[in-house]
Amino acid sequence: MLLNLRNVAEDEASEVRALLDANAIDYYETRPSPWGISFGGIWIRDNAEHARAKALMAGYQARRAERVRAERQAALADGTAETFGSLLRRRPLFVVAVLLGMVVVASLVLLPFFLLTR
Repeated sequence: MLLNLRNVAEDEASEVRALLDANAIDYYETRPSPWGISFGGIWIRDNAEHARAKALMAGYQARRAERVRAERQAALADGTAETFGSLLRRRPLFVVAVLLGMVVVASLVLLPFFLLTR
């Protein structure tokens, strides 16, 4: 397996496919299961090509990380990046609901500790 597709953006997956195609590395793709047990992946067909594919992938990921960081910095500089404050202004009910959910989960996790210390 070269790339597990769990939480991978579609643009990243298509860039990886294009990278493999450009370097003539034969691959196949498994799709996610309907029940969310397996998230799919991109697999290299020939084990002999796996090392070369991993090296290409490492270079790609380094370049992508640099590009995404630069895009984030540019968005922060011009004020278009999503921040906690902008999300709170745009979707206040969502933010409050998520924060309340976090408090409920933390309370349930800590409840046994407080009950045992009495």
